[in-house]
Amino acid sequence: MKWVTLISFIFLFSSAASRNLRVARDSEHKSEIAHRFNDLKEDTFKAVSMITFAQYLQRCSYDGLSKLVKDVVDLAHKCVAHEDDPECTKPLPSIFLDEICQVEKLRDSYGAMADCCGKSDPERNQCFLSFKIHHPDFVQPYERPASDVICQEYQDNRVSLLGHFIYTVARRNPFLYAPAILGLAAEYEHALQTCCKADDVGVCLDEKALIIKEKAKKISVKHQYTCGILKKFGDRVFQADKLARLSQKYPKAPFSEISKLVGDLKGIYKECCEGDMVECMDDRAEVVNYMCSKPEVFSSKIKGCCDKPIVERSQCIMDTAFDEKPEDLPSLVERYIHDKEVCKHFEADHNLYMAEFVYEYGRRHPEFSTQLILRIAKGYEDLLTKCCKTDNPAECYAHAVKELKKHIKETEEVVKVNCDLLAAHGEPDFLKAILIRYTKKMPQVSTDTLLELGKKMTAVGAKCCKRPEAERLPCSEGYLSIVIEDMCRRHEATPVNDQVTHCCSDSYSNRRPCFTAMGTDEKYVPPPFNPDMFSFDEKLCTATPAEREDGQMKLLVNLIKRKPQMTEEQIKTISNGFTAMVDKCCKQSDIETCFGEE
Repeated sequence: MKWVTLISFIFLFSSAASRNLRVARDSEHKSEIAHRFNDLKEDTFKAVSMITFAQYLQRCSYDGLSKLVKDVVDLAHKCVAHEDDPECTKPLPSIFLDEICQVEKLRDSYGAMADCCGKSDPERNQCFLSFKIHHPDFVQPYERPASDVICQEYQDNRVSLLGHFIYTVARRNPFLYAPAILGLAAEYEHALQTCCKADDVGVCLDEKALIIKEKAKKISVKHQYTCGILKKFGDRVFQADKLARLSQKYPKAPFSEISKLVGDLKGIYKECCEGDMVECMDDRAEVVNYMCSKPEVFSSKIKGCCDKPIVERSQCIMDTAFDEKPEDLPSLVERYIHDKEVCKHFEADHNLYMAEFVYEYGRRHPEFSTQLILRIAKGYEDLLTKCCKTDNPAECYAHAVKELKKHIKETEEVVKVNCDLLAAHGEPDFLKAILIRYTKKMPQVSTDTLLELGKKMTAVGAKCCKRPEAERLPCSEGYLSIVIEDMCRRHEATPVNDQVTHCCSDSYSNRRPCFTAMGTDEKYVPPPFNPDMFSFDEKLCTATPAEREDGQMKLLVNLIKRKPQMTEEQIKTISNGFTAMVDKCCKQSDIETCFGEE
């Protein structure tokens, strides 16, 4: 199967018209697949089709998916010539799903996923999306050819080599957007071009491949998180979060430009999250081109990105640092508290007024997380909703600054307390403290999952507490929000308790404070004592330090599950006893007898 020259993929999108013009154009075409095929050209259409199929059918081989791609391309050719044909008037996502549902023995490979074919769109697509598996065990990471042959293969079969890279990345990362996958492919090609000139090709490629894999993992997790928030909390919360973020990043850009970006991004993320990669790529490239047409409006920091090939621009712009905020920004107190017309403005256009508040607050506070900015905005909105109904609104909301500072103080204290704990006691004791807290909050969660959760939170602390003071808070709460979203997604599949349900569902911006404030689950009934959970053998003595540490942490979790009311002193005594026991028994000739006695 012929593949496209990957670096040229997105150049084909640079001629796309504005969103409104494209909507008008869509209405002029009888066949979506025909006009998309004409827009993207055959090779690009093939590439996007392969990414789409690989993300839905993660167990299929490269050759197997290539046959599906050929079917869709053949249909596109037919539709270009005969737009009136009934097959050609279907929405493009429906055409892809129809192709999937015609796969022979689909149920043999995918089980219950085959039942999705019995549903109507868009429910059918939502059903298929629910079966996507992030980093599935049955898909091995991309393995490059041996260093002594890869450079020759790149020279002789460049398109095939990069095509297999894209296929593997797509099926291992089913939530990763097509533009990002092509961006990673471009980075991989840059690595090949550099390393094939190096003295030690293998070492050079291994170093660069590790960076690319970590980047893919990071972007994929963020994409999955964003899609989860959009699905769970809807357009308004998604747009508010993006508004806060973009206002922080581009504080010199006017509100009109930031709000336009937010509106465009909402549509793009919906397309990407629904697996519609053709529209996702097209619209993403359009937004990037728009920003690059006026970098002086957004930030001088994006100019370097705009000089790159368009396939690399999008991620480059996302990775740029926040622009410096203007020095002459006036205090918000005058406009939002002292102004006598506050209630008039608030009630005249509630949504616009609050959007401008988020914009103005965000551009002044890059040191806050978007979640904190939204908590402050919600506090201000609730206050005005109450006060504007009173006889003396100004007197009612006069104390707004004091009220809103409570949100700031709570968040800053949480970050300080945890960073101080990590600095004073190190990662093992920090992990222990996290496990104690969260086992008491949600003891129904499996021991392995609690340990995984604790390690992720510890990694957040290790990463963010090293940052400069102004970056600690947004770093900590930003990454913790991703950890919490992962926990909430698991909770939907296997409910934990009423407290977790409330914190996961009640408020996006208040999720982290809700989990922080969550107390011991008083409704929890501990399981009966099981001696097998506390039996040890000589494997502890041959275990690596990391394995031994995990064993101690699991013991701690299992003890708290059975005795949730244990005091800090009791927990400390048992932890120290475990360490002493292992040190003592591993020196004995009869290790298992010693463990039994201890």
